[in-house]
Amino acid sequence: MTQPLADLIRPQKLKEFVGQAHLVGKDKPITLAVERGQIHSMIFWGPPGSGKTTLARIIANEAGAQFFPLSAVSAGKEDVRKVVELAKKVSRGKVVLFLDEIHRFNKAQQDYLLPSVEDGTIILIGATTENPSFEVISPLLSRCQVFVLNPLGENDLEKIARRGLEELKKEKQIERRAVPKEALKFLIKFANGDARQVLNLLEATARLYRKITLENLKNALQSKFLQYDRAGDEHYNTISAFIKSMRASDPDAALYYLARMVDAGEDPLFIARRMVIFASEDIGMAQPTALVVANEVFRACETIGYPECAINLAHGAVYLSVCQKDRGAYDAYFRALKDVKEHGNLPIPMNLRNAPTKLMRDLGYGKGYEKYTEESQLPDKLKRRRYYRRPESK
Repeated sequence: MTQPLADLIRPQKLKEFVGQAHLVGKDKPITLAVERGQIHSMIFWGPPGSGKTTLARIIANEAGAQFFPLSAVSAGKEDVRKVVELAKKVSRGKVVLFLDEIHRFNKAQQDYLLPSVEDGTIILIGATTENPSFEVISPLLSRCQVFVLNPLGENDLEKIARRGLEELKKEKQIERRAVPKEALKFLIKFANGDARQVLNLLEATARLYRKITLENLKNALQSKFLQYDRAGDEHYNTISAFIKSMRASDPDAALYYLARMVDAGEDPLFIARRMVIFASEDIGMAQPTALVVANEVFRACETIGYPECAINLAHGAVYLSVCQKDRGAYDAYFRALKDVKEHGNLPIPMNLRNAPTKLMRDLGYGKGYEKYTEESQLPDKLKRRRYYRRPESK
């Protein structure tokens, strides 16, 4: 079997697609767009292995359009130009340009896409693991509909695993026998919402052992067949180790995992963005200036780029590692959010309400407001709540 398992079992029709029921279920937006022949430019935002590429291929197939996949990691303006020139020779709406990791295109490259997207020469489907609000320029974002893809649930992963197993049996890559329940359960837990992880591990195990068992799956995890993939999977494991090392105040481990990512060609902004989040989530009020440092590291990566910005990343990683840690503000926010979800929009106390008109003032809006008071400003139902617990002074 020379063709990857993921390609062999890739669905060709929308009804065969597994997961993302909020988008492809009955009367859901993508289903309706396909059924009505109203395909438009869109951006898929979701984690690795959630089906972004597969869904884009299906949409093009269902629309009878030519499908041109490009990766923003390796493609450039000239590659896009070739697709646009070809699209001008066919019917409007019959060329789908799929741009994986669209967040890796710079502003000038994204600007180049605008006219062809706006006049419908191409249907652009961008895919990203990053928030498009920050990574895609506003004019392009306004011309595309953003769809959020979620990590796949365990039932969806089991369906995909069983498809993969059937294909491996058909290709005589594994024995025709039932897979132990504990092996299937381990496979699904290991995948953590990522279909590609399921299929990669199945394929690696089949190559090595020709039998899918719990022990063989665990052994295959250590094999050479599962290589670092900076474009999709393994960088999430490495960034996790990097963050956890900083959290443990271990600058040596943080530098090691940072070096692995840089050496693999990881996007420096991907690393720096996580450092900015870490500064508020894990350091917070213990060292408020950590956010300033992290933001400056991000800015340095933006303006300098590789190879020199690796030094800025190293500087930031060590600084964040040795800072005191305090998750108080982070935890307090989520305690407050829990009350918002549970109680909804409780009435804001009258003394805190804006009173721009005489009628509002007559109704008591703003009455009794004091600038400096020790009284709780929370809604009446939550007066006794304390979300943020100030650390005791030493």
